[in-house]
Formats: sequence, structure tokens, C-alpha cells
Amino acid sequence: MEQEKSGLHTEEHILACLSTAPSNAKIIRTAARMARAFNGQFTALFVETPDFAVETEENRRRLQDNRRLAEQLGANIETVYGEDVPYQISEFARLTGITKIVLGRSIVTRRHLWGKTTLTEQLLTYVPEIDIHIIPDRKSDASYKARKAGNYRGVGILCNVIKSMGILLGATGLSLAFYHLGFTNANIIMVYILGVLLTSIATSHQVYSLISSIASVIVFNYLFTVPRYTLTAYEPGYPVTFVVMFLTAYITGTFAIRYKEQAGQSAKIAHRTKILFDTDRVLSKANGREEIIEGTAEQIMKLLGRNIVIFENEGGKLSHPHFFRSAAAKEQPYDTVRELPTAEWVLKNNHAAGATTETHSDARYLYFALRVSERIYGIVGIEAEKSPLDAFESGILLSILGESALALENEKNAREKEAAAFLAKSEQLRANLLRAISHDLRTPLTTISGNASNLMSDNNFDEKTKQQIYSDIYDDSMWLINLVENLLYATRIEEGRMTLRTSTELLGEIVEEAMQHIRRKADSHTLSVVCEDDLVLVRADARLVVQVIVNIVDNAVKYTPPGSSITVTAGKDGSMAKVQIADTGKGISEEEKTKIFDKFYCGTNKIADNRRSLGLGLYLCKAIVEAHGGSIRVDDNHPQGAVFCFTLPLEEVTLHE
Repeated sequence: MEQEKSGLHTEEHILACLSTAPSNAKIIRTAARMARAFNGQFTALFVETPDFAVETEENRRRLQDNRRLAEQLGANIETVYGEDVPYQISEFARLTGITKIVLGRSIVTRRHLWGKTTLTEQLLTYVPEIDIHIIPDRKSDASYKARKAGNYRGVGILCNVIKSMGILLGATGLSLAFYHLGFTNANIIMVYILGVLLTSIATSHQVYSLISSIASVIVFNYLFTVPRYTLTAYEPGYPVTFVVMFLTAYITGTFAIRYKEQAGQSAKIAHRTKILFDTDRVLSKANGREEIIEGTAEQIMKLLGRNIVIFENEGGKLSHPHFFRSAAAKEQPYDTVRELPTAEWVLKNNHAAGATTETHSDARYLYFALRVSERIYGIVGIEAEKSPLDAFESGILLSILGESALALENEKNAREKEAAAFLAKSEQLRANLLRAISHDLRTPLTTISGNASNLMSDNNFDEKTKQQIYSDIYDDSMWLINLVENLLYATRIEEGRMTLRTSTELLGEIVEEAMQHIRRKADSHTLSVVCEDDLVLVRADARLVVQVIVNIVDNAVKYTPPGSSITVTAGKDGSMAKVQIADTGKGISEEEKTKIFDKFYCGTNKIADNRRSLGLGLYLCKAIVEAHGGSIRVDDNHPQGAVFCFTLPLEEVTLHE
């Protein structure tokens, strides 16, 4: 066993072949019981041959029933294409590790002595190492006979006959020309063989190449053998020539027909496989549920060419139907009243229902659940009232639905992950805020309460001392107000609730209002305002822009030594309005310039009164300016200091005189 690892299988794998036979259900049930008894895998295989294209509706429906039964009994449904059924079964069994094949008795014995080799005998030749179990079923299939493509292709008979006769006449005309030019009979025989080959390519069945081969031998004998214009031949070697000519023409035509059918099947498989691969690519690029649903419907319509309807699962209830009309399908409105109960049943029971099934069979659509395990993300309906899906279409369709369900689950997980990350970020923000303000709130509140207590308990303070105490209380309360305002703005930005109430404003008036709030704090600094143009109009929320200017100027007052000058300049810069706040302090290092607008960044400079900053002022300035559609930056002020510059969109006003 160690030496033959390639053929070693440690668990049982049972294979039952799907067919349109009435007894196939018994074979499927037997195979399922064997799989359960051996605690192994169960696979149901359908080999689709060219004959399946002309099967009756009754046989097609029976195949669907057998396939559905296999699914209910836990089988993995597989479909392969080919004309050689035993070879396809044996190759599939060898590649997938099948250990037991379950067949019906009706295909075990030959119908007569000269009949072709049975399926069982061929399987024993191809895979002698696999056990084959025979289930009695001949009695139930006594009246059943599979439909053959060769017997039921009457639609194109006339066309095929005309093509065959035309090719035969053309070969005869060319042969007569060769005969008069002195060519040998061998050359003429090759012309007729070529004609048979062309007939096999141009027609739809092997019988036409067979008839063409016989007709070619007869015409050749009549026109080109001695005596001419009779069906007799004097040369003793002519019978052998006729036989070889017939066999060569017939075998060549047979292979041409077979290769043509295989090419058609290969093209069908390639098309459907490409759709499956494209589905993975389309769904991987989809952003959001809507794109996933649209991509799923588009791929199903490419596969089936039918109308599609998709419902989303919204908390156990179906959403409004998303209807997708295929260009290849007939234009017919979707009847919600008639179809909705079927879709709701599928949502409730997590099982396919509708057209071509026994549950809600009066529906026009066949409904499937978009599910991962027991979680349903939606319901897909496929128009199938008059044309049921074949086995291979069903297999590809289930793969597409599985890919779509996984994409919807990944999208749901991504949304939940994003929400969790946002929640964690919010919690981290709250923790940072609490940690940052724990000391900053305590210090001014202690100062305010202490000064108020002194004023209440002792009335012997002179007027100058009282004024100083009042001033300290006022300064501390204003610092607390600014702190709370910054915290409120930061919270609104984090939650996405910062709304702009923009209007047309004069930039000079906004700057002047900001200066009224800051001049009292800048007594020890030289504060000046320069308006390059008194009629600069901007589209802005004046209250928030005032806050930006106040925050920047307040930082300049805090972090520059007394006596420094601070200049606020307002003007135009191309299509934008520009405000500059320049100071003559120590300036800002290159490293700090990249971090200064970050949240909670306080820098390395110390404030004169030793109060710590929360690092929210410039972060809020950046958020407010960018919300207006502007930008903010910091540069060096020559010969020393720093320059904060931000822009706002200009507002154009038309004056009518």
C-alpha cells in the first residue's frame, strides 16, 4: 500500500450515474444507503451526450427529479460532456477517487448476441480496480427507451440531403474533368473521399456521410471503371478497391462528425466555464450589496439567457424585487402577487421551489436561496416555466449562487468590521479625551473655586486685588469655554455631524470679528490686521472661520514670547481667498510641521502658565478649512517665526445697476 500511494484511498466514495430512466431513482437511493453504511462520500454523475439535446420533455423532467433526489440524499452533483459514456465515467472515477460504482441491471447484459459491448463490460476494462454493484431494475425500465439524436432530427433532413447531393455532384464533375485530363483512378478516388469528408463537415449526422460513401462507390463504378456506364467491373482487383474506398470514406467522415460534435461541446464548456471565472472576478471587484446583486444577475443572464429577479433578505423579510430583463428572453412583466409567496416559502424553508419543482409548481420562476450554510442573504428567481434547466446549467448556476452568497457574506463582514473599527476608534477617542482633560479641567476649576471662596470669605481685599481675582476667574472660565468648544467640535467631526451653514460673507468682517475675541488676550503682543482688499467675498460659515482664526492667533499668543508681533493678512490668491497669520516667535521645526495638524499633538514648546494643550486646536482648523473646500499649511516667516496660511472659496456676486 505504501508503494502504491497513487491508488490508495482511505475512505469509501460511492458513484451513482444520473439518467432519464425511471429506475434511476432506485439506483440513487441504493447508492445513498451504501454511502451512509460505509460512512463515505456520495457523488451523482451525469454524462451529457449529443443525444441529450433531442430528449423529450418527460425524460428531461425525470432527470431533474432524479437530480433533485440525489441532492436531497446528500450527493455532490457533477456533470461531464462526451459521446463515450464508459470512458467519461471511468476517467471521472479515476480522478476523483471513486471506490464503488452503482449501476442498473438493464445495462449489464447485451440485448442480442451481436450487440455492442455493455457499459459494465467497458467499465471493467477501463477501471478493473473499482467495485461495480448491480441493482435489479430491468422490469421497471421495460417500456423505457432513451431517445437517439439520429432518429429525431427531421427538421434539417432536406437541407442535409441537398448539401450531400451538391457535394457529390461537385466531386463527380471534378472527377470527370480529371478523367479527361488523363488522371489515374487513384486520383479520382481521392476526390470522392474528399467529397465524403466535406459532407460529414457540412451535415449534422453520421448517416449522411455513410450514404455519401456508398453513393461515391456506385458513381465511381458506373462512370470510371471498365466497362463504363455499367455497375459491373472486369478487373479482379476492383472489389477490393471499392471496399477500401468505402471504408476510407466512411471512417474519415465518422471521425469528422465526432470531432465536430466534440468541438461544439468544448465550446459550450469553455463558454460556461468562462462565465464562472468571470463571476469570481466581477464579484471580487464589486463594492457594496447593490453591485454584488447586479453582477450576479448579469452573470446568470449570460449563462441562461433568461429573466432574473432577486430579493434581498432584510431581517427575515423580502425586500422589493430587483428585476433584470435578459435581451434573449421574451418581454413579460413580473407578477409579484403570483410569485411572492413562492419566494417567501424559499426564504422560510431554505430550499429551492417554484417552476419545474413539486413545491409551488404553478409559479413561473424557479427560486433559489443565496445562502452560506443556514444564513440566507437573498432569493434568486429564474424564469423556467416552459424550459427547465439542464444538469450542467444547474451545476454552473449553483456555483454562481455560492460565489454570490460568499461575496455578500464578505461584504457583511467588512461592514461589521468597519463598524467595529469605528466604535473602537470612538472609544479610543473618548479615552484619550478623558486622559487629556483630567488634569486640565481640575487645575482651572480649582483656581476658580479657590478665588471665589476667597472673595466670599474675606472682604478686606483692596480694589486692585479684587480686580486681579476677577480677571483670573474670567481667564480660567474662558479657557474652559474654549476647551469645551474644541471638544464639541472634535466630537462632531468624529461622528460626521459637522454641518456647514454657509452664506456670502465679507472676509474683512470675519477677520475683524475674530480680532474682537482675541485682542484682550494679546495685550503683551503687537497685533495688527492688513486687508489687501476690502471687498473680498467668500462662501463660508462665518462662525467656524472665526473659530479657525481665533485658534491660530491664540496659539501664536501662547507660544511666542511677550513683545512678539502677530500680523493677520486677508486678500486674494488667484481663485481663492487667503488668510495669513504670521508671528515673529521661535518658529516651527520641519519635523513638527508634518505633525502639527494631527489630533492630540501638542508639540514641544511650553506655555507660560504651564497649562497643557489638548492638541485639538489646529486639528479642528484643518477639518473646518477642508470642509469649506480650502487648504491650510504652515511655512517659515522670514527672518524668524511661522506663517499659517489657509484658503477659502471666493463668492462671485453679480450687481445689477
